[in-house]
Amino acid sequence: MRNVTETVKQLVIINVLFFVGTLALGDVAYKYLALYFPENPGFEYWQIISHMFMHGGFMHIFFNMFALYSFGSALESVWGSKKFLFFYISCGLGAALLHTGVNYYYFQDGLNTLMENGFQKQDILQILSEGKINTGWQEVLTVSDFNNFTSAYIGTAVGASGAIYGTIVAFAFMFPNAELALMFIPVPIKAKYFVPGIVLVDLYLGISGKSIFGGGGIAHFAHVGGALFGFIIMWYWKKNQFNNNRWN
Repeated sequence: MRNVTETVKQLVIINVLFFVGTLALGDVAYKYLALYFPENPGFEYWQIISHMFMHGGFMHIFFNMFALYSFGSALESVWGSKKFLFFYISCGLGAALLHTGVNYYYFQDGLNTLMENGFQKQDILQILSEGKINTGWQEVLTVSDFNNFTSAYIGTAVGASGAIYGTIVAFAFMFPNAELALMFIPVPIKAKYFVPGIVLVDLYLGISGKSIFGGGGIAHFAHVGGALFGFIIMWYWKKNQFNNNRWN
């Protein structure tokens, strides 16, 4: 087993403390710390950061923290703490940016369609701000458009998954031939094939609205956003040959 590095250890502790706090505070914690849609009255600027340390359940935080330990420690041991922390937070912010951007597109698309069919913007926003919906919207919007429109405004995002996806992408850059495996895939796959594969699956699921296990509520575009920002940063660092001396 790989020894956990200092920054990874601190991030795991913070995430666990947040999780324990949510168990004690319940919905109150999610109300203030989960990431809301910017036009939702529940949105606060600190949520851009705080949502990265929130999780929706034990399995959610377990798999994220296990991935952070497994891949993050390998990166921090090479990069050092400052470079790794910068990278990790940047990927988390990138995940929030793409997730919010996609939601903004879904929301504006649905809003414009409703307004073109006689609904007033002020009335629509008022209803949504109360956490309600107008069943008449379903007569105008398709099922998928209605779901995307309402969930974009009312839904929230939590989790370190975006930052984790960026970390996994960086691992594939640094150790492309390392063999990885999932519990339901018994054959090890090299990181340079494994990581693009899971990102493409997330992209497909995000676009199609489908789910492998039949559940919902997964922010697939946040995963893709974290992976994308991780790729961009790694590409930039590789192109400009950034090294650890710049972070010491």
